[in-house]
Amino acid sequence: MAENPEQRVQLRIDESRMQTTYANTIRTSITQDEVVLDFGVNLPTPTQDQEQAGFVFAVNSRVVMNWKGAKRLAMSLGNVIRQYEERHGEIDLQAGGAPSAD
Repeated sequence: MAENPEQRVQLRIDESRMQTTYANTIRTSITQDEVVLDFGVNLPTPTQDQEQAGFVFAVNSRVVMNWKGAKRLAMSLGNVIRQYEERHGEIDLQAGGAPSAD
């Protein structure tokens, strides 16, 4: 018996153990098998040198995924960013803020 290619599957999402954190930066690391994403917050810190700003990258969460999952995440993020920019204009990455941890 052939499967129906249009068969729908109902997905229920359990958010009962979910935790929400804020991140304004991300550090990525890779291995042959996995992508490691460290999410956190860049915190400005005073420095002796007034010419150069200092930051501390406080890591809040780490997500480890395989390469297929990472590619699906990249595609999904690309789609939502494209939709956002179509509605609100291009996101300016140069407008202030702390440096990336990458």
